[in-house]
Amino acid sequence: MRIFDTKVQEIKYKVLCEVAKQTWAGNDSFAAFNDIAKVVVTKDDITRCCIYKERAIVAERIKIALGGNPANPNVVEVIDIACDECPEAGHVVTDLCRGCLAHRCKDVCRLGAISFDDRGKAVIDKSKCVECGKCAKVCPYRAINNFVRPCEISCKVHAIHMGPNGAAEIDHEKCTDCGSCVYTCPFGAVVDKSYIVDAIHLIKQSRVENFQVYAIMAPAVASQFTYASFGQVITAMKKIGFDGVMETAVGADMVAEAEARELLEKGFLTSSCCPAFVKYVQHKFPALTDIISHTPSPMAALGKAIKEKDPRAKVIFVGPCTAKKAEWKRPEVEPFIDCVLTFEEIQALIDSMDIDIEHLEESVLDEASGFGREFAFSGGLSAAVTQVLKEMAEADGPDSDAAKFVLKAVSCDGIDQCQTTLIRANKGILPANFIEGMACEGGCIGGAGCLTHGEKNRAAIEKHSSQAKKKTILEKTDLEEHL
Repeated sequence: MRIFDTKVQEIKYKVLCEVAKQTWAGNDSFAAFNDIAKVVVTKDDITRCCIYKERAIVAERIKIALGGNPANPNVVEVIDIACDECPEAGHVVTDLCRGCLAHRCKDVCRLGAISFDDRGKAVIDKSKCVECGKCAKVCPYRAINNFVRPCEISCKVHAIHMGPNGAAEIDHEKCTDCGSCVYTCPFGAVVDKSYIVDAIHLIKQSRVENFQVYAIMAPAVASQFTYASFGQVITAMKKIGFDGVMETAVGADMVAEAEARELLEKGFLTSSCCPAFVKYVQHKFPALTDIISHTPSPMAALGKAIKEKDPRAKVIFVGPCTAKKAEWKRPEVEPFIDCVLTFEEIQALIDSMDIDIEHLEESVLDEASGFGREFAFSGGLSAAVTQVLKEMAEADGPDSDAAKFVLKAVSCDGIDQCQTTLIRANKGILPANFIEGMACEGGCIGGAGCLTHGEKNRAAIEKHSSQAKKKTILEKTDLEEHL
């Protein structure tokens, strides 16, 4: 049974799982380091110089599993000693160099950065090279390539670069916490902070102080645990110790209605559901900050609704998004959410308790509309806002503002599309009045905290959406039934 896309995810999961086991048992993870390291790193797992370095990296992974560096405000951190396998970035001469007589590469380089070894092969002096790329353009064998690290390629906001010690560094001002570099790094050197220990402590504390702990599951959950049914996942959450489980898609229904009404009032709007998109707009297009919807995200909206009904409750959001960990820390969100976990971390929690999820009974969780569930992929939010306007027009009549309003939505799938759309909006030439921004390609189903990524995930969400009993968005969900 393959749960994850990559071996890197499996190693990350092993550390989280072992840290969780020690936390459930009341042990300190560093005191139990040797036990954890022996499980995570065996002789068959060595890919670096020695088992000692592998286990030193495990120690760094444990730190991040315990919340990471408190002095670092960023959700994403770099493990320096794990980030040493990538070759130096920039232009490099490959084995395709034939040592030809033309020497066009040397002739075109005005800085004298190119010389030849005793075999006649070209060599680039990095102390002189300014990465102009002229040598690569004139090489008849295309033997000179511009190498860019995988993490840098994945970061569409150019927030990650090579530091002076050769390890990756993150510009916290530019970083949107999307986690693309986390999923892309082939050595797992870039990692998102985990709050799995905080979640366990909340559950254990609730048994002593008698308060309820609720898990609110992001709509993308229906595409993730491919080896079990949606109902079995919900049962597993209850076995972990959650007193209640709800669909964050209920919050999505709330948001769709609120954003539709806000759009009618303001006439032009961008969505506010994706925290990475919101941060990107604020940093790159500050002039457009005022058009970002003031409606909270589905996570915050549902967390607020739960705490209004049960002020002592603790709410833990579970989803595919590393940026949600940053959103949770925002002053306007923190009162409503007590912890954020990814699907990767929930998998570790389930297995840390030896829960045999495949043989569990199915719990019923059917409180959101299909439109709310479709927030999981790009275009789902726009479809939901369209549906709300339709329902409002039907309720209020043909002369209502909703009936007269013509929605022109643009759904941006990934930061590249967001950038193109926002540039046009900034210039006042965008033929639309609503921008749905999703930082991850595919939407939330492409989030860094997902177990798997792929086209099948959207089909799984569409199927889950079609099974919802609630067929309209404005039909209210009775939270009292679930609290």
